Amino acid sequence: MTEHVPAQHLTDATVLVTLTGPDRSGVSTRLFEVLAGFDVEVVDVEQLVVRGRLVLSVLATEPDDLDALSAAVRQAGTALDLDVEIERGVGDNRPRRVGRSQVTLLGHPLRPAAMAALTARIKAAGGNIDRILRLARYPVTALRLEVSGADPDQLQSDLAEAAFEHRLDLAVEERGILRHAQRLVVMDVDSTLIQGEVIEMLAEHAGCSVEVAAVTEAAMRGEVDFEESLRTRVAQLEGVPAQALDAVYEGLVYTPGARTMIRTLKRLGYRFALVSGGFTQIIERIAEDLGIDYHAANELEIVDGRLTGAIVGNVVDRAGKADALRSFAADARIGLKNTVAVGDGANDLDMLAAAGLGIAFNAKPLVRDQARTSLNSPYLDSIVYLLGITREEVEAADAGDLD
Repeated sequence: MTEHVPAQHLTDATVLVTLTGPDRSGVSTRLFEVLAGFDVEVVDVEQLVVRGRLVLSVLATEPDDLDALSAAVRQAGTALDLDVEIERGVGDNRPRRVGRSQVTLLGHPLRPAAMAALTARIKAAGGNIDRILRLARYPVTALRLEVSGADPDQLQSDLAEAAFEHRLDLAVEERGILRHAQRLVVMDVDSTLIQGEVIEMLAEHAGCSVEVAAVTEAAMRGEVDFEESLRTRVAQLEGVPAQALDAVYEGLVYTPGARTMIRTLKRLGYRFALVSGGFTQIIERIAEDLGIDYHAANELEIVDGRLTGAIVGNVVDRAGKADALRSFAADARIGLKNTVAVGDGANDLDMLAAAGLGIAFNAKPLVRDQARTSLNSPYLDSIVYLLGITREEVEAADAGDLD
């Protein structure tokens, strides 16, 4: 039998008590001690501190003697050097409307004009901002807005133009119980997880780096077929000693924030996968180094200690990346809505579209325009803000590891 717990009647009289002023220890304790002297129930509490200024609001059922409660609260406020507002009303907070979204925005810097433009678009879409929380102050300013009353898909579309105009990174996710579930993060490697392109690094050993780089750029812009371009580039590597792979791996540089992002999300039980148009001989070693759960890439053929200029098996192309994401999600028993995909090239577009949250990271214009979410910060750990994690939480967790 399901237990039914009755909600407060919406017509019950309530009183809203708000204290504002300099923050100090013990304010909330003192307020609740005062309220404890009256026969009231606490309905809701909100507290915010900005630059040492406190705003503390308590919504409670109305007591038999409202004047006595008001006098007691004001006396406590005077002792604490706080301003007091007391407002009588009816019922709980206004019910939050359907269509609940989490809007995360990142700015470097974040200007008032940008906030004005975004909030105006939210209002025009029929949305109401229920709560705003700062997630990070550096290296970017990140805010999370909880919005109700607007369709999340429509909100994403409406806010994208304003975000682009004001050079903001923005993500809109539907708020629901699934946002608390375990997630799978699937990442591209070249120019996403690492700086630069592995195939261009190998091409330096073959003396054809300029030619290969030109084809790579065209492929990432979507101007040429990826598989055709890959086979063309790999063919130019014929004769390169296999030891060049070791040299390339040793010279790899991770994108700033990569280790922080992976370390932070793994603490929360997230799974990780690498899906790359690059090569298994490199990807396997990266996966081992970072503790990655799954990986898929192309295998270079090696005969007698040298690259043959050919690829073994099928090419992991644009469609192959999306297929790999679905396969890894199924193996991890994680629904597609709880997958996150991160990439920068045209061959990542199907993967970004298949994921619950597809993020174009410092992407080519074609990819940035088609992806639902674009992140132009140079720091890969900015992704944790899009998932609702604050900078303070990341630093506190890291500090705990040192204890």
